[in-house]
Amino acid sequence: MKILFAAAEAGPFIKTGGLADVIGALPKALKQAGHDVRVVLPKYKDIPAAYTEMLQHLGEVTVPVGWRQQYGGIQYLVWDGVPVYFIDNEYYFGRDGVYGYWDDGERFAYLNRAVLEILPAIDFFPDVLHCHDWHTAMIPLLLQEHYRWNPEYADIRTVFTIHNLLYQGIFPYEVLGDLLSLPHGYFTTDGVEYNGNVSFMKAGLVFADHVTTVSPTYASEIRTEHYGYGMDGLLRSLGDRMSGIVNGVDVKLYNPSTDHELAVRYRTSLAKKRENKAVLQRELGLPVAPEIPLIGMITRLVEPKGLDLVTRIMDEWLHFDEVQFVVLGTGDRAYEDWFKEAGYRHPEKLSVQIKFSDGLSRRIYAGSDLFLMPSRFEPCGISQLLALRYGSIPVVRETGGLNDTVHAYNEFTGEGNGFTFQNFNAHDLLHTLRRSVSFYHRPEDWKRIVANAFAGDYSWNSSAEAYIDIYKQITQKP
Repeated sequence: MKILFAAAEAGPFIKTGGLADVIGALPKALKQAGHDVRVVLPKYKDIPAAYTEMLQHLGEVTVPVGWRQQYGGIQYLVWDGVPVYFIDNEYYFGRDGVYGYWDDGERFAYLNRAVLEILPAIDFFPDVLHCHDWHTAMIPLLLQEHYRWNPEYADIRTVFTIHNLLYQGIFPYEVLGDLLSLPHGYFTTDGVEYNGNVSFMKAGLVFADHVTTVSPTYASEIRTEHYGYGMDGLLRSLGDRMSGIVNGVDVKLYNPSTDHELAVRYRTSLAKKRENKAVLQRELGLPVAPEIPLIGMITRLVEPKGLDLVTRIMDEWLHFDEVQFVVLGTGDRAYEDWFKEAGYRHPEKLSVQIKFSDGLSRRIYAGSDLFLMPSRFEPCGISQLLALRYGSIPVVRETGGLNDTVHAYNEFTGEGNGFTFQNFNAHDLLHTLRRSVSFYHRPEDWKRIVANAFAGDYSWNSSAEAYIDIYKQITQKP
């Protein structure tokens, strides 16, 4: 099949979160399965020169944005065997960062039209156009309204993937006609209307041929009022037209036996992993003590990541328990300041790294014994998969993809690859952390848990097959 991925970000070119990891890895897995897979995304100012200097100019198109006729340059490279097209427009994308501008509605309305406009120029009319999150969610509707009359577009089918339902792309009514050239008839509860505004996300849910999200548990959760953010009724109505497929990780990119960021590379050796722990402890300024469990947390410092639970237990936990803790990430100023201050209170036990560092994150995965993710909600989560890949045992709340990928250790059967708690409760978190630490001090149990983690398959292979099944289903002729 011919498959085109449309997204706002993709690794390794530009990344703000897990979406980029998916777009960077899933197309490669689909290509390895024998399909012609390509990716299109904006050419942002922040894409490193190491990539932009490789780009070839393929041509230009004129992109209608309502009454405006905007320039669309098409640039191109092949990365790990996957062709990637970059849509070049300095007015919309020649800015710092990716999101958060006052005119994001216009910027991404442009992107949605541009993806469809470039198909003749790149001579690629896909069987499946796979759209990701609200930034490309208008494509299925625009395809239906503006392009179906064209025989080259007539057989294109669409898949829309929700990576995080919290971010829905809500904009004033005026974007419908002024930016998207869509008639008022779509502004209904069965169309794109959402509380008197236009929802890009809703367009993807209503008009795509199939909807997916990034884990089976999250697919169930967002059909409830608590997690549905006003979309739960619509999501329930989708029935079998919606699937939950858990993400994988790029096991070639994240491989402890070849990772050059590590002091000691290893495959399944607990002894070599502990050598990395000693190096990490020295790097962080913590006492080098193999007998003390080191817990890592790599996260955006924002409320949905469960940081309210962590801040409530941190002082008690570090005061009474013989543990070490490292947190790496940036986010809300209040959380950044809280962790910095806590680091001053517990200098021998807590290392706070308010920054983004890919190298340090890999050393934390390799050097930590346990990995904490107490999320309020987590559509899939990549970090727990990377932690398992590197043999760091996750401590997670049973939500979203965390519930699908981390299974509580059972000391009676020897099964399980982590430690879990169900209720969003600080006492439950503290109890689970203390339980996990108790097993760290039981060598035979700990060896078994780590062996279970190393034995897991965290690749995209099985998930890619699930996507292929959906592509085949929606492209079959009646």
